[in-house]
Formats: sequence, structure tokens, C-alpha cells
Amino acid sequence: MSTDGFRVSADRADVDLDTLHHFLSTQTNWARNIPREVVMRSLEHSLCFTLLDSEGRQRGFARVTTDRATFAYLNDVYVDADLRGQGLSRLLMDAVHAHPDLQDLRRWLLATNTAPWLYEKYGWSPLIKPTLFMERHDPDVYQRGIRRKLSSA
Repeated sequence: MSTDGFRVSADRADVDLDTLHHFLSTQTNWARNIPREVVMRSLEHSLCFTLLDSEGRQRGFARVTTDRATFAYLNDVYVDADLRGQGLSRLLMDAVHAHPDLQDLRRWLLATNTAPWLYEKYGWSPLIKPTLFMERHDPDVYQRGIRRKLSSA
């Protein structure tokens, strides 16, 4: 998919790991300080969607963790701040939702506190029965891992 010199690639080879790691580890609240190795491992087990500009530079990203049969979890979605408001998030989401391995899934999940208006355009809504869902959340896991590595060095 492409528009105005931008395109979305589902080829994992198009992911710029350094760019992605920098953005996730410094510009997000959900993955602050995430180790590069963790980002790399997460890519190996996901469908990756890279927003590329006309020069082939990564300018956005989305990742879907899925069994490709019944369930998908959308995560790590971003578009560079200087490009927001130009419809590129929609281009990225169009590519995600059109991917052949993500059709006819029973359930998708997404955890977000930004851009609900974007996701609503694709049929996303708050959980119908939030009491059915449980979580194990460890927001400090990356910090503890970094401290452990530093203390053992």
C-alpha cells in the first residue's frame, strides 16, 4: 500500500531495528528503556508493518502478535511526530487490517491511551466484558533487567 510517496511494507527485512528500538525505548510510555535484544526478539515472532518514506526510511511501524487463526494483538503502533495528521496512520492501519493472515480472526486486542478515534474507524471499541479479561503486567521489567545486567558486569 502506498500514498504520496509513502508505503507500508509487511516484509520484516524492511524494519530498521535501530530506528524502531530508539523510538520505542525513548519516545513511548509502554516500552521505555526496552532492551534492543527484546525488540529484536519481538520482531521474530510477529507480523511487522513498516511505514517507509520515498527514500526508504522507516517513519512508522505497527506489530501484530498472532496465531494467524483466531487471535491478534496489535502493538507498537507509531508514526513519527513530524508526519502525524497526514493520514499515514490510516495507511498503516489499512495495511494491517488487509493482511491476508489477519482475516477472519475471532478476536483482536489493543491496549492504548492514544488515538482511539483512529482505531474506532476500523471497528475497535472498548471491551464489551472487561471482567472476562485478566492481565499480568510488569511495567518495570526493562528497568530491572538493565539494573541486573549492570550489577553483574
